[in-house]
Amino acid sequence: MTGTPHPVSTRRQRLTGGLLLLGLLAAAPVSAQPAEREITRVAGEVYRFRNNGHYSVFAVTPDGVIATDPIDAEAAAWLKAEIRTRFGKPVKYVIYSHSHADHASGGQVFSDTATFVSHETTRVLLVRDRVQTPIPPVSEAFATTRTVSLGGTVVELIYLGPNHGDGMIALRFPKERILFAVDFIPVRSLAYRDFPGAVFPEWLDSLSRAEALDFDILVPGHGPVGGKADVKMHREYLEDLRDQVTRQVKAGKSLSETQALVNLDKYRDWSGFADMRLLNIEGMYRMVSAAR
Repeated sequence: MTGTPHPVSTRRQRLTGGLLLLGLLAAAPVSAQPAEREITRVAGEVYRFRNNGHYSVFAVTPDGVIATDPIDAEAAAWLKAEIRTRFGKPVKYVIYSHSHADHASGGQVFSDTATFVSHETTRVLLVRDRVQTPIPPVSEAFATTRTVSLGGTVVELIYLGPNHGDGMIALRFPKERILFAVDFIPVRSLAYRDFPGAVFPEWLDSLSRAEALDFDILVPGHGPVGGKADVKMHREYLEDLRDQVTRQVKAGKSLSETQALVNLDKYRDWSGFADMRLLNIEGMYRMVSAAR
């Protein structure tokens, strides 16, 4: 018999239908945004690889390729295929700048042809922190400096001391006068968040040592390419931040008071100013307070 639906039955049907729809939406696969990747030449035989906001570099030699941070497995697989297609060379070396997972993951992609090189601290941290699985063994680790030579190309690996973390190295390509430095020397950019894992004031010492190196082109792990002057600028930023925060800590100011009083307006045009300014002050406040 046909009649008017009961109000309670109608509400139940709507509720059941809505829950069913929500369940279907929850079960539906979420399409991930495809990564933006590209390869650009920096100078000579040195190229820069971008995977979204992360960068590494590699050098193409007659005897193969010297690569740096693999970033992650998908990025490394893409890079490996591109190197094979564009240059017809195997990756013979993978050099880790440091152990943080967003730069050091994915090395297993190159384990069929490459020797892995890192600072001795990085070799330990890669295993301890289980940065990648499986972990390709770092067969060549060093304490202060190491030179990698392949096909007439020389890359100098230089430990400058603790900074953004420990085990961080810089890579200098003498022929092209390039320095590849990840995370601890951004180009006209504030530091990352509240300095997680940072070693301070040793960071300033490592920047001073970087300033003394012979190079013209600075290639960071994030952001635009810069020059030697950018090392000095970042050191002076950290010193300015430290000095201002220290004055407030000595005056007994709270974190919120310090964040209101520290003036970083001269860096307003730098990348990350809006998002990182208060976090940078917070991290420096923590480090300065701990050192007193």
